Amino acid sequence: MRSQIQQRLDTVRARIRQAEAAAGRCPGSVRLIAVSKTQPADAIAAAYYYGQREFGENYVQEALAKQEKLAHYDIGWHFIGPIQSNKTKLIAARFSWVHSVDRFKIAERLSDQRPKELPPLNVCIQVNVSGEATKSGVALEELKGLVEAIAELPRLRVRGLMTIPAPTDAIDLQRASFRNLRQAAERLDGFGLDTLSMGMSDDLEAAVLEGSTMVRVGSALFGPRPRRDTAVFDAEGAPHH
Repeated sequence: MRSQIQQRLDTVRARIRQAEAAAGRCPGSVRLIAVSKTQPADAIAAAYYYGQREFGENYVQEALAKQEKLAHYDIGWHFIGPIQSNKTKLIAARFSWVHSVDRFKIAERLSDQRPKELPPLNVCIQVNVSGEATKSGVALEELKGLVEAIAELPRLRVRGLMTIPAPTDAIDLQRASFRNLRQAAERLDGFGLDTLSMGMSDDLEAAVLEGSTMVRVGSALFGPRPRRDTAVFDAEGAPHH
């Protein structure tokens, strides 16, 4: 497992460096978030061995189990999945970043439940740039009002925006979606936003060209995710062993 993950990490890092160079950006301006959902703790430990420090998880219970196994590792944990109201207390306490805030109710709960001994929780607002009815995220026309409201919450720090655009192999269309998010962030002058969480395994180059500061990469690092029909999943999606 280690050798495969090392090779994949090297490949993804090279892709990011090449995209940074093509965009005329400084090396290291894009952070790699390794998306480790449904992957075992051993895979995270292997990536950590080769220098990866930030990991993204979608399912709370699954993430908590991994955090316990890897408690001695200096890992920055990012929550990147849909947020259920009954999971906000755990997310607020156990993660340093949340990328998928798309409504005020959830943000308010995260702020209220963030432990006082921890620094404010870093959050990105998820934006539905493609206007897909089945996809999470605030609409572009509602974004400013939501950011203004969340910015007032005392235990959150609004760092930027996140999106998962409609999938396409056409790099021009990929870039157009990411450009929409970048331009939306530019219109939010005065909020001190410094993060664009956009780009995944299949479109990270287009995202970097349009200003991404964090790419969320799973399958290109860890290989295909385990099939869900090989395990029993609870309502949230975390596997029962």
